[in-house]
Amino acid sequence: MRLFHFIYLFVYSLMHIYVIAKAKTAFNLNTKKIFLLIIFSFIMVFTPILIGILNLIGIHITTHQLTYGGFLWMGFMFIFCCLLLSYDVLKLFNSFLLKWHMPRLLPSASIGFSIVFFLSIVLVLYGHFEARNIQIEKITIHTSKIHQSLDKLRIVHISDVHIGPILREKRLNKIVEMIEKLEPDILLATGDIVDGQINNHPELIEPFIQINPRYGKYAVAGNHEFYVGIDQAVDFMQKAGFKVLRGQGITVAGFINIAGVDDPTAKKYSISSIATEKEVLSGLPRDNFTILLKHRPDVKADYLGLFDLQLSGHAHKGQIFPISLITMLYYDVHEGLAYLPNNSYLYVSRGAGTSGPPIRILAPPEIAVIEIISN
Repeated sequence: MRLFHFIYLFVYSLMHIYVIAKAKTAFNLNTKKIFLLIIFSFIMVFTPILIGILNLIGIHITTHQLTYGGFLWMGFMFIFCCLLLSYDVLKLFNSFLLKWHMPRLLPSASIGFSIVFFLSIVLVLYGHFEARNIQIEKITIHTSKIHQSLDKLRIVHISDVHIGPILREKRLNKIVEMIEKLEPDILLATGDIVDGQINNHPELIEPFIQINPRYGKYAVAGNHEFYVGIDQAVDFMQKAGFKVLRGQGITVAGFINIAGVDDPTAKKYSISSIATEKEVLSGLPRDNFTILLKHRPDVKADYLGLFDLQLSGHAHKGQIFPISLITMLYYDVHEGLAYLPNNSYLYVSRGAGTSGPPIRILAPPEIAVIEIISN
């Protein structure tokens, strides 16, 4: 985590320095105004760290306001810097055209900076709206492993809710209400359900308690469960009615297997599941439809074919474009349903919440409904 904090401070500081330098050039700012911008930037860079400290010492009301403002600003800065960099590339192209006596395509530096600034605000407002507009994704899978007398099995899959200083009771109640309306037979959660100190917030447990699928609720730990403390995260999920699968598999109602593993982050905390994916899956009846819950959307060759459906999350589809271009390159599947060899499927959720900035652009949040239908 120390390396992460160092990289965060370095990159986030560079973003502010870049914006200040561009503002100075665009508006010919004097020393006093530059100094004020530096002080403001210093405060905003260290706000997320202050939030973490306040969270640890139990000051939660202040934390909520600081978190929302601080992370909205972070999202704005990311979008602003991306647009400014794009504008600089256009200026280079424009300079090339001027050498060939072509007409100037771009406005003055001050007007250009202002346009980018206001466009960034518009995108932040849109992204904030998109992050709150949860979509229902419907998937159908046909299999001979579900008995015809059952007809179909309805699974609701959630991931990356990130309950914490940003996502509180109001948003959580909305998510739970949407899940209830879907009338799931099973509720499955693939990690990053919590994202903050939630051990003193029993009111965040209560919404989940009212969801009672006939075949139960099951969850696994994502990377953020380890960041906030795996013991309190597991305790939260268990009190919310989830059976947390940590390197284990079970057979539910005699016809469906559900297996789950910890996120690899566990190894950094000297915590790891006893069994690997292959070991967990190998011990389950192969005649049953088998679901693997795994936070990260990767599939290893050594256990491919031992499951029928892997459910994952983590990638958020990048959450804010153009990060989605990175997640698309890093993971073979960073959202949606993919057909794998050996008659297996992988479904990757975009997540129901947000990590960091409460903003999503071209990656709307989701709850997935997966209907397993007998052939």
